[in-house]
Amino acid sequence: MRGEFNRYEKARIIGARALQVSYGAPVLVDTDQTEPILIAAEEYDADVLPFTVRREQ
Repeated sequence: MRGEFNRYEKARIIGARALQVSYGAPVLVDTDQTEPILIAAEEYDADVLPFTVRREQ
């Protein structure tokens, strides 16, 4: 999944997920991190985020 996203899409996904975590969304991985952006990055690396990117042509 991760190979198909460019750096802008990756930044948008991690940023959106960090916002969700900061508002109290459940964390999808076991982690010692406390910062939402670092938690979101770990979730992205673990390939557990349920985000879809639509590209219009």
